[in-house]
Amino acid sequence: MNEVLLRSLTPSVLGILVRRGADFAAAEDAVQDALVEAVRVWPADPPRDPKGWLVTAAWRKFLDATRANAARRRREDLVGEEPASGPAPAVDDTLQLYFLCAHPSLTPASAVALTLRAVGGLTTRQIAQAYLVPEATMAQRISRAKRTVSGVRFDQPGDVATVLRVLYLVFNEGYSGDVDLAAEAIRLARQLAAAIDHPEVAGLLALMLLHHARRAARTAPDGALVPLAEQDRGLWDTRLIAEGVEILQAALARDRLGEFQAQAAIAALHADARTAAETDWVQIVEWYDELVRLTGSPIARLNRAVAVGEADGARAGLAALAALDDSLPRHAAVAAYLHERGGDLAAAAGLYTEAARQATNLPERDHLVRQAARLNARPGR
Repeated sequence: MNEVLLRSLTPSVLGILVRRGADFAAAEDAVQDALVEAVRVWPADPPRDPKGWLVTAAWRKFLDATRANAARRRREDLVGEEPASGPAPAVDDTLQLYFLCAHPSLTPASAVALTLRAVGGLTTRQIAQAYLVPEATMAQRISRAKRTVSGVRFDQPGDVATVLRVLYLVFNEGYSGDVDLAAEAIRLARQLAAAIDHPEVAGLLALMLLHHARRAARTAPDGALVPLAEQDRGLWDTRLIAEGVEILQAALARDRLGEFQAQAAIAALHADARTAAETDWVQIVEWYDELVRLTGSPIARLNRAVAVGEADGARAGLAALAALDDSLPRHAAVAAYLHERGGDLAAAAGLYTEAARQATNLPERDHLVRQAARLNARPGR
């Protein structure tokens, strides 16, 4: 059973049903039922036309569900009889589905779940496992999201920026259960890049590839976080780095800079350094200046303070940090790092302890606790 093939066909099959007259919620349910049927049937009897098979099966599931529901019997005139089977049309509705799933009326969590189900072809159980929530909770979330977008016209133009933010949220979730969400986000970003020619789509894909290239070096065998400066760069995936840099360069050449291109440029500069000491922090500060100009993001300003501290010294970094709200996530961790670089180990140890209390995940908290313990164990402490 080729699960990747099944998931790659999901958007186009769903789009065909919607264009035939099915509302989004009913069509999505029918496609999921067809995917389950394919998993059962295909290993023993693989179809010659997988997409056509899925379209036919999903349409039958939709008709069966419609006819079985007395409240929907008035839809019979719309759905009519089952169309003749044959090769499925080549229209690709992937892009419209992305826009639909990233509808502004949805919360980010609902948009992510709906994208993974409708575009990614994941089951509710897989999505629930990935987000570590009960399957019933995820099913309710997806059902509400489908109801929200069911009345939206399928051909309405969408907002590319919203779609990209949803994909970036998926990527940043990492992985758990039997679905690797970082890899899934890259797969979906590749789909989107194939469907739309946009420099920010390319920028996001490049950013994902460059970050993902460092994945094997990010954690020690015991699961402890390994900071970028301490990572074994021999573990970085040079193939992904080369691909990410190539995609980024082509996007930047179009002279339509966006925030994901700027972030990817920063990631590329890290990837280009053979050692941490060779990192071009001056250029990284310049790219953070561009990112702050584009977004005004306080998180970008926070990361810029780290880069300034590396490029111009801890005092300059702390001066940049002083202009920011100390309630920002990771503010205490950045302050701790810069104080340590500046030689104020007592202040750094206290800030690492504070940052550990504020950490939102266990690996990060443990890392910060270890940093505080390391400084507290110094002679004279």
